[in-house]
Amino acid sequence: MTLGQVFHHPIRRTVTEADNVLFCAMTHNPALQYLDEEYMKGTPFGQRIVNPAFTLGLMVGISVGDTTLGSEVANLGWDEVRFAHPLFHGDTVHVVSEVIELRASRSHPDQGIVTFLHKAFNQKDELVAACKRCCVQMRKPAG
Repeated sequence: MTLGQVFHHPIRRTVTEADNVLFCAMTHNPALQYLDEEYMKGTPFGQRIVNPAFTLGLMVGISVGDTTLGSEVANLGWDEVRFAHPLFHGDTVHVVSEVIELRASRSHPDQGIVTFLHKAFNQKDELVAACKRCCVQMRKPAG
């Protein structure tokens, strides 16, 4: 991995109503904007939006295969999480990640700290979410 390296992740995902409703049920989040279509008709969005916690998880999940699979030791944190535009049922998400910081671990010479900037876009290439993710990784992949 190199500083400034950019990943255009090949995995894309169309978000369904079932994804959103199940995620809300599993996380005990009954917010009207995610579950009540009639309520949302009277809002500027005019329809239900996808729970942004799902959007965040999907964005990071899509990135894993190309960035940390087989080498991650621990997530240290997600910072500067932003939701620039809502996702709607039927939107297709694609993700781009960039390595924005690299440093060797002071306590574990076989590990390093990597910070990624993840950005998720819908099918219209509108930015829907972004975050910085910092994690500890093995300097060489396991195996």
